[in-house]
Amino acid sequence: MEKPASTRQLKVGREIQKNLAEIIRAKGMAAFDGAMVTVSEVRVSPDLSVAKTYVSIFPSEKQEAVMAILNENNKALRGELGRAVGKQLRIVPEIVFYLDTSLDYAEHIEELLKK
Repeated sequence: MEKPASTRQLKVGREIQKNLAEIIRAKGMAAFDGAMVTVSEVRVSPDLSVAKTYVSIFPSEKQEAVMAILNENNKALRGELGRAVGKQLRIVPEIVFYLDTSLDYAEHIEELLKK
């Protein structure tokens, strides 16, 4: 079992989440195949070197395509993030994108409840 995140990890995670969300929003939906991309959570490793970034993508049919776009542009996004948080962080963490499926899961539960 992993130990709970430190206050520093949580603060860094929130800062990265805020800045990445802004960077992605600024690129516009056209850059992501017309999908809406939301950075729902960022979990930073204890040594602050890796940022697990959870994104939810709407509509869900475009999830695979958008994840591919995010992963292809990972270095550029990290570069932009570096310019945004460079003053606060010595090392800009490596960004690893994960699909946040909690919305799909909630939708699925809702559908089941309607039956």
